[in-house]
Amino acid sequence: WTISHYGIRTVIPRNVDLVAGPGCPVCITPGLYVEELIRLSFEGFTILTYGDAFRLPARPTASIKSLAEAKARGGDVVVVYSFFDAIKLARSNPGRKYIFFAIGFETTMPCTAEPLVKDRVPKNLMILSAYRFTPPIMRWLLESERDVEIHGVIAPGHVSSIIGASAWSFLVERYSIPTVVAGFEPVDILLAIVFILHQLVHRKPRLINEYVRVVRDEGNTYVRKLISEVYDVVDAYWRGVGIVPESGAALKHRYSEFDAQYQLGLREPSVVDDIMPGCRCRDVILGKVKPVECPHFMKTCRPNAPYGPCMVGSEGTCRIWAENLPQILNEVAI
Repeated sequence: WTISHYGIRTVIPRNVDLVAGPGCPVCITPGLYVEELIRLSFEGFTILTYGDAFRLPARPTASIKSLAEAKARGGDVVVVYSFFDAIKLARSNPGRKYIFFAIGFETTMPCTAEPLVKDRVPKNLMILSAYRFTPPIMRWLLESERDVEIHGVIAPGHVSSIIGASAWSFLVERYSIPTVVAGFEPVDILLAIVFILHQLVHRKPRLINEYVRVVRDEGNTYVRKLISEVYDVVDAYWRGVGIVPESGAALKHRYSEFDAQYQLGLREPSVVDDIMPGCRCRDVILGKVKPVECPHFMKTCRPNAPYGPCMVGSEGTCRIWAENLPQILNEVAI
């Protein structure tokens, strides 16, 4: 967002291409999860979801395409701002059954982990965990998509504040890719680009923490411990991508009474069948194409009527491009 909103591309050389990677948690959330929640919204459960996931598409074969459509047709769906809102709602209505749609990367995992550890979650509230860990998708991308050429990585500052800068050391040690953990101000991004270019020129890849005001090498040890106490690391499906090893967070058995997947026997996705016909969200997520290379972009897929998942979430690459399109087209050579 910072790159597009502040016109970062206008002040860097034309031969430096800034490409968004798999950084939008809503975009990679399986469509099958949406389908299961839609079904449950008509079977006596109240589905609690973030606003971004409210319009997230189900699989193309689904008769009801999103939680928003389910609500319009009479399904019991409520948009909440946080898991704490979900807890308050469940406590105030003990006779109702709730399911919280838990979406996000490492930054949002503690929002559910801490209340579970401190026994603050009411018994009538379950969690459907669609949480994903970020380093594994980078490993998968570098191992499985060899045609994606990456010369440097700007690692996300918010995630790194949890997992630590050292979590990205494998990019340098195994793949010799210059890596900089950066913040979100324009100067942070510009410094990260300078650091990467300097390493490329001198052919000395290393890991640099530019975001020292927030990120430590070891991360937030309290939060990391919380996450490890509540969640098991499992192989998990990423929308349009497939199964990524050790990238999912499943509730440990000791918290199984709150686990919607365990309690209700919800289906787990195993094959890539949740990208709409003609949609290039998969390639956008993996950095293979730019949004304007998708035939649906700003035609049948717009922010007010998204066709693919990358146009739904505020962090989706297509959504960001759509909201900053005139400026980006002046900056980018397609």
